[in-house]
Amino acid sequence: MSTERKTALQFPESVAELAKKLTYATPENAPFVAGRRAFFKYRDLGLTNATDGAARAQVTCATDVMQQTGWHYHICDVHFVYALRGWIELQFEDGRTIRVETGESLFIPPGLKHNETAISADLELFEMSVPAKMETVACERPSHLPVDF
Repeated sequence: MSTERKTALQFPESVAELAKKLTYATPENAPFVAGRRAFFKYRDLGLTNATDGAARAQVTCATDVMQQTGWHYHICDVHFVYALRGWIELQFEDGRTIRVETGESLFIPPGLKHNETAISADLELFEMSVPAKMETVACERPSHLPVDF
């Protein structure tokens, strides 16, 4: 039986190559990058480059009054958020509304339709996706939901 650990990432063979992938993000060296929404700013934590696009990690911060994102879903394997400060409210196609507050997390399964409806002015989230390039697909409000949902 092999004791070799299986992983989605292919690790370089040498310590020197591994050391090149070591990524240490600080507020001073983690840049803000363009993102999906104009009312957020996104701080890149370096995971995309370190994993050659296998995963993305960022801090997402509110910058302006939020407008509803509209119904959409994501094409990815993993979409995970953890509220560092403030809150965000989302509606889901199963009829639930969830407010994720400071210290709470949310895993949104791939393909699950949702609509971000409100945020606090001080919202700050840790957000991770696998792969790094997470597609966002706009869609109609699920027809079984009330019009005012």
